[in-house]
Amino acid sequence: MNRLDIAGQVLEVSPVRYTPAGVAVSEFLISSESDVIEAGQSRKVIISLPVVAMGDLVQMTGKLQLGSKVQIQGFLAPVRKDSPKFRLHAQLIKQI
Repeated sequence: MNRLDIAGQVLEVSPVRYTPAGVAVSEFLISSESDVIEAGQSRKVIISLPVVAMGDLVQMTGKLQLGSKVQIQGFLAPVRKDSPKFRLHAQLIKQI
């Protein structure tokens, strides 16, 4: 199953754009910081993750400001076909 649930802080928000089919698309970047246990040792993990929201979720992203804290549920997919880079495709966005 490809599902990701992550909380983070908004670092960048791009202007809304539209696909050739007229679907609204919003892209933004979040930073997430957490402490995890790996092999019995505590480890601090800090990542930046690109996120894309489409359709009705774009309305929610219009309210996001730099520094906003969000919780996002979605799935990971390549940026383009056969690309080694990926981004989170949001299916649920909550401001926290």
